[in-house]
Amino acid sequence: MKTIRALLLGSALALPLATGAFADTPPGILVVAQNIDDIVALDPAQAYEFTSGEIVTNVYDRLVQYDAEDPTTLAPGLATEWEIDEDAKTITFTMREGAVFHSGNPVTAEDAAGSLQRVIKLNLTPAFILAQLGWTPENVDEMVTAGDGTVTIRYEGDFSPAFVMNVLAARPASIVDMATVMANEVDGDMGNAWLNANSAGSGPFSMQTYRPAEIVRLAANENYFKEGPKVDAVILQHVAESATQQLLLEQGDVDMARNLTPDQVAGLGEGIKVETYPQAAVHFLSFNQKTDSLTDPAVWEAARYLVNYEGMTDTILAGQMDIHQAFWPEGFPGAVTETPFSYDPEKAKQILADAGVELPIQVEMDVINAAPFTDMAQSLQASFADAGIEFEILPGTGAQVITKYRDRTHEAMLLYWGPDFMDPHSNAKAFAYNSDNSDGNYTATTTWRNAWAVPEELNEMTTAALTEADPEARLDMYRELQRRVQAESPIVIMFQASYQVAMDDDVTGYVNGATSDFVFYRLVEK
Repeated sequence: MKTIRALLLGSALALPLATGAFADTPPGILVVAQNIDDIVALDPAQAYEFTSGEIVTNVYDRLVQYDAEDPTTLAPGLATEWEIDEDAKTITFTMREGAVFHSGNPVTAEDAAGSLQRVIKLNLTPAFILAQLGWTPENVDEMVTAGDGTVTIRYEGDFSPAFVMNVLAARPASIVDMATVMANEVDGDMGNAWLNANSAGSGPFSMQTYRPAEIVRLAANENYFKEGPKVDAVILQHVAESATQQLLLEQGDVDMARNLTPDQVAGLGEGIKVETYPQAAVHFLSFNQKTDSLTDPAVWEAARYLVNYEGMTDTILAGQMDIHQAFWPEGFPGAVTETPFSYDPEKAKQILADAGVELPIQVEMDVINAAPFTDMAQSLQASFADAGIEFEILPGTGAQVITKYRDRTHEAMLLYWGPDFMDPHSNAKAFAYNSDNSDGNYTATTTWRNAWAVPEELNEMTTAALTEADPEARLDMYRELQRRVQAESPIVIMFQASYQVAMDDDVTGYVNGATSDFVFYRLVEK
């Protein structure tokens, strides 16, 4: 443990080691043990992973944003006010005076416009979120313009203003220091490579150190325009093994452990508290439709009766997940909460037999090599084998698994999905829409990644729900979409996450909202 402690302190402050083997973490520094190997990118124009979302939220601001004081309410960010002209499909934002980037450069309307334009021009993974507003590399300079202390947003499409505002509060709408970023441009990448190892934000923390699958160090921004930060620094130390996280926490080498199993949470000693946060992430098993043996809808239907839902939530997932079988999370308006499927292997066998499915089916299943995913994979392997569907488990790092998923080279995938922004269309587009299933049409949705050519009726329903003006009628349309996907998709939605975080008793002010974009360290004290 002394070796790990020396690494933490040496990389953070170069302070001398305490004389005791189990001394406390340094005053004013929050040390977090966490599996951070899912990070693929940190540029807000590219970041699309869970840990990346946490870092972006704490390093960057948006024009409007959900924040630590109330993660459920859209609040002013780098804009203090706005005027909406729904008929003209225009929103004009007034920029906050006095806000500065970590570099010392003032935050300007030109930075805000340039940041949004940059996302569209780079056209990396999360660009589709902003592109929904009708923005293209060819027109974005006219759709997003800077004035004298104002930014004017124009959009195309029959969207409610609330939808547009939620899009502008999403991760890729983060505002970057354009002067700093463009000064580090290489071969026309608009600073992308540099920003994946550095930061250029105005948020409550700046990123001072990033070593992949090792450490992220965030330093407090003393000039932040809101209250805090209340700690001098936050260190995210990569610790893949949950048992090691528990040991470090109990020995005082870290203040917080983010990936403990239910058994480990139950076994924690005195001086440690556990807080539980409902999460928007839904966990699913999906079948790639490029694999011939997985294309029969009878396989999809049978699979829904081969998941031991209660067995997992009563044991390996206790306190961390609840049974949920629809794509929009419980707790959000329009969510379907019925759970029509239960573990019934005899029924599954009959479905396969009636359809004449040739058995056994041998299929590779990719899974993140960390708790609780490997335990879930072993449960699925056991319960599916009885019906003749034999899984070979392929563990990998978060980055390896996600990259393979994006390339559509998996067979079966055990993974999770969280909304990109707080509107049901976010998940509807991911689970119920795929109008172009071609390999060349990369789309950041689970439908495309599983090569599922969604029936045109569902595509049309998804589009219609997005443009429906009546709020309750719109939610009813999303409920129907959820029920259709629940019954007729190669994506088997199983659980909704409840996130348990163990921390030292003296840690207060930590905020963990429903998604990774709503993890806030600004108000933490220790």
